[in-house]
Amino acid sequence: MTPTLPPAIELLDLLPDAVCVVDADGRFLYVSASFERILGYSREEILGRQTFDLVHPDDRAATRQAAGEVMAGALQRHFRNRYVHRDGHSVDIQWSARWHPGYGVRVAIGREITELRQAERELEHRASHDPLTGLPNRHRLHAELRQAIQRPASDGAGLAVLYVDLDGFKAANDRGGHDVGDRVLVDVAARLLKGVRQHDLVARIGGDEFVVLLRGCRNIHAARTVAEALRARLQPPFQLPDGPITLDASIGIACHPHDGGTAEALLSHADREMFAIKHRRPRDARGAGRASSRAG
Repeated sequence: MTPTLPPAIELLDLLPDAVCVVDADGRFLYVSASFERILGYSREEILGRQTFDLVHPDDRAATRQAAGEVMAGALQRHFRNRYVHRDGHSVDIQWSARWHPGYGVRVAIGREITELRQAERELEHRASHDPLTGLPNRHRLHAELRQAIQRPASDGAGLAVLYVDLDGFKAANDRGGHDVGDRVLVDVAARLLKGVRQHDLVARIGGDEFVVLLRGCRNIHAARTVAEALRARLQPPFQLPDGPITLDASIGIACHPHDGGTAEALLSHADREMFAIKHRRPRDARGAGRASSRAG
């Protein structure tokens, strides 16, 4: 005797992924048991509701677009968005979906990937940030700078790059070793961050070199004002185990588009300006000393 198989609907409840059926208007007609496990809503609470009501507000536009593409005949695989759990937190889900025109329904299977997305975000952060200071690294700086150049400034505001190189930092390493030098770099990063606006960017691009991206900087005069303010922030002594040390900074400036139309050109110009300032400063100091002596 052939055994009687359970209804397919009961088999769907055994799946670890959520199975959903929605109509052409996006209303839930069916959800499997895993839907409640993943999102906290029971079937009674969810049937008849709009799917988009549960989607994270920041992901609704992309979700509506994806749903439209599915209903136009595309087979959707691996679409990711965030839903809002019944208790309020976000849940990352990866969907596969297909439109069945003969029934007028969209069938979708969703797998929770919250832990996967968290791991991916951590890897993305590590790939784009300096592990010592937590600042954006060279790769992230180039991406942000290219994006800032491409974005049209409707208000006519400009863009400036400050190339910051520490003067005297080698003495910190010589006196206390690399661990002490690392602590000084972390302090330098904190001081630079406190000296810029929230929408500006401070990056560490290697060693004792930092770059500040000033969005909406009007002109070279405004950039110089910020550069001098940052230099002043770096001049108070840093505390080492064997006593304080005083650093200075050479800061080169490049303004877009006057000093370059690309990220590479702007950084190269600011680097050259910084190099010139660094090698001119000792001669300036000696000259000032001689002038002071003659005046005395």
